[in-house]
Amino acid sequence: KAWGRIASLIETAKINGVEPFAYLKATLEAIAAGHPKSQIDDLLPWNFNSSS
Repeated sequence: KAWGRIASLIETAKINGVEPFAYLKATLEAIAAGHPKSQIDDLLPWNFNSSS
């Protein structure tokens, strides 16, 4: 199940024109830094901004 979720995020990033490794790295760093659960939508691939 875990791999399925990660693979889904990778493919969704690709579909949205986002480099998967950069997306996953930034997202995991944001979560580790305490990104609020109430703003989880900010971390979805279609909202990813590589300059953040």
